[in-house]
Amino acid sequence: MTPDMLEALQALASDKGISVDALLAALADALESAYKGMPNSEEYAWVTINPDTAEIQVYAQKLDEDGEPVGEPFDVTPDGFGRIAAQKAKQVMMQRIREVERELKYEEYAGREGDIVTGIIQQNDARYTLLDLGRVEALLPQAEQVPFERPDANSRLKAYIIEVRKTAKGPQIVVSRTHPGLIKRLFELEVPEIADGVVEIKACAREPGHRTKIAVLSNDINVDPVGACVGARGARVRMVVNELRGEKIDIVPFADDPADFVAKALSPAKIKEVTIDEEAGMAVVVVPDYQLSLAIGKEGQNARLSARLTGWRIDIKSETQVAQEAAFAEMDWAEGEWVVDEETGEQVWKPAEGGPALSAEDWAAEGSELASSEQDTVTAEGVTPSA
Repeated sequence: MTPDMLEALQALASDKGISVDALLAALADALESAYKGMPNSEEYAWVTINPDTAEIQVYAQKLDEDGEPVGEPFDVTPDGFGRIAAQKAKQVMMQRIREVERELKYEEYAGREGDIVTGIIQQNDARYTLLDLGRVEALLPQAEQVPFERPDANSRLKAYIIEVRKTAKGPQIVVSRTHPGLIKRLFELEVPEIADGVVEIKACAREPGHRTKIAVLSNDINVDPVGACVGARGARVRMVVNELRGEKIDIVPFADDPADFVAKALSPAKIKEVTIDEEAGMAVVVVPDYQLSLAIGKEGQNARLSARLTGWRIDIKSETQVAQEAAFAEMDWAEGEWVVDEETGEQVWKPAEGGPALSAEDWAAEGSELASSEQDTVTAEGVTPSA
C-alpha cells in the first residue's frame, strides 16, 4: 500500500466517522476474501496491515486432519497482491464500511429511549412522517402523531424516542409526539430547576392536542415549583405550549395527602370538600353549585385528567346534590312489594301494612310529592347551604 492510499483511507475514515483501525480491519477482511478467491490459495490464511508502514502481508498455516492449524505461520503474500486484489476487495470493503456505519449509528441511539430529539420533516403523509436527525432518519407513525397536527415540510420538530430497533438496513428510530414523556423533556429544556433536580415532575396526564396536567414538587423550600415552571410572565411554559402547537397546560403543586392532591388537581375549580374512600379507590369531591361545570370540564376533560394525574376515581357532586341525597336518605320508605294485578295484568305496588294497590305511575307520583315535601322541610331548617 502506498502512502497515498493510506492517506485516502484516513480521509475516508474521517468522512464516514469511522476509526482508522476499524477501516484497516475492514480492508484486511476484504483482502483476505480476495486472496481466498485466488487459485492455489491456502485454506487457512489471514491478512495483516501495518498501520505505520501500510505494509500488507498474507500469512497462512497448515491444517491437520481435524482441521486444526499446526506449525508456524508462513508468508504467502502473492506478487503484486495489492494490484490483483484491489478490484475484488472493493465490494467486500464497501460492504464492511456500510456495516460499521450502521453499527455506529445504532450504538449512538441504542439505550436512548426516553430522550428528546429535534429533526427536520422530510416526508409527511397520512401513514407516517419521516424526521431527518442528521445521520439517521426517525419514523413518526400516525398512531404517535397529535390529531390534526400537520407541520410543514422542512420545518423543525421535537419528538420523544420510544423505541430504537436494530435492522439489516441500520437502526430504525421510532418517535412520538403524543407520549407524556415529551412534556417532561420539554420542561427539562426550558426549566433549569427541573434539569438540576430541584423541581420534580411527579405525575403527568395528557390528552394530546388538547390539554395536559402536570404535578410538580420542589426539593427546596425556597423554590416555588409552579412559579419555576411558569417562569416570568409565563415565558417558560409558553415555550412548551408553542412547541406543542397551543396545547393547554395546567401546572399544579404535588401533595402527599390524597385529598389535598385531588383538590389541587381539579384546579382551576374551587373545591369545598374531598372525601377519600381507600377501599373503593374513589375520591368524592363536593364543589359549590357554580363550580360544578368548571370542575368537570368540557366533555369531562378536567375530571378525567385529574383522575389520571392522581390515580383516584373522582366523583364530583354539587352542594345541592349532596343535600338532596342526604334528605333522600332520611326519608321513611314504606314496606311492600311489586305484584301483578290479576285483572289488568300490570305490575302494582302492594303496601305491607295494607291499603289500596298503586300502579307504577301513581307510585312514582306519590314518591315525587313526598320528596318535594321533605326537601321543603330540609330547606326551612337551613340544611341546604346557599349558593
